[in-house]
Amino acid sequence: MRIIFIRHGDPDYSIDSLTEKGWREAKLLAERVSKWDVSAFYCSPLGRARATASCTLNKVGRTATEYPWLREFEGHVVNPATGHDYICWDFMPDYWTEMEDMYDRDNWAVSKLMSSSSNDINHEWQSVCNGIDGILAGYGYIRKGRYYTFDKHSDDTIVIFCHFGVTMVMLAHILGISAPVLWHGTFLAPTSVTILNSEERQPGRAYFRSQVIGDTSHLSFAGEPVSDSGYFSEIFNEVW
Repeated sequence: MRIIFIRHGDPDYSIDSLTEKGWREAKLLAERVSKWDVSAFYCSPLGRARATASCTLNKVGRTATEYPWLREFEGHVVNPATGHDYICWDFMPDYWTEMEDMYDRDNWAVSKLMSSSSNDINHEWQSVCNGIDGILAGYGYIRKGRYYTFDKHSDDTIVIFCHFGVTMVMLAHILGISAPVLWHGTFLAPTSVTILNSEERQPGRAYFRSQVIGDTSHLSFAGEPVSDSGYFSEIFNEVW
């Protein structure tokens, strides 16, 4: 079983779609994805993800199943510096790293900070976890504790077009890592590809292991610079 997560292209958040660069990225991505043997496509209902997926889907003559929980991870908390609501996955390091519960893979969503949210972040977290587990169950991989059981091995590959924040939530759940640690310590560039494969070293038991996280070789090979959208450092644009 293989799960491939793809972040949307360079975004124009003002219209919830893509910039001109984002459309170039999405078309280069489509050339790459069209060569894969994909069992099913899934997509966020938001415009920027749908736009990115459209280039691939149109090229291969396929459709994608949309789920509301694949939208960007929602939830705002009270920013202690301003007293205003603020996105729940973007804090300064001298603030969030002092909170031990941010490192707790099981309880970060019910921590004091997250509980200050104007909406139920724990409910959002559980919705995403249940959503991805539901998809995997459809291929015979059933969550049991921190791993998955199956009756029959699956060679299926699924592709999920979505967003940085929600991808980190799914990775946190599947790999057993705190979501805030992934949010703050990992970057997925626009149209980047993240691949998890099921390792089945025991009969009927599987654990998903990352092959690549945030690969953008389809951009580099074409000479298209990697976007820094959502990043706060200088991007390393490798020349092949």
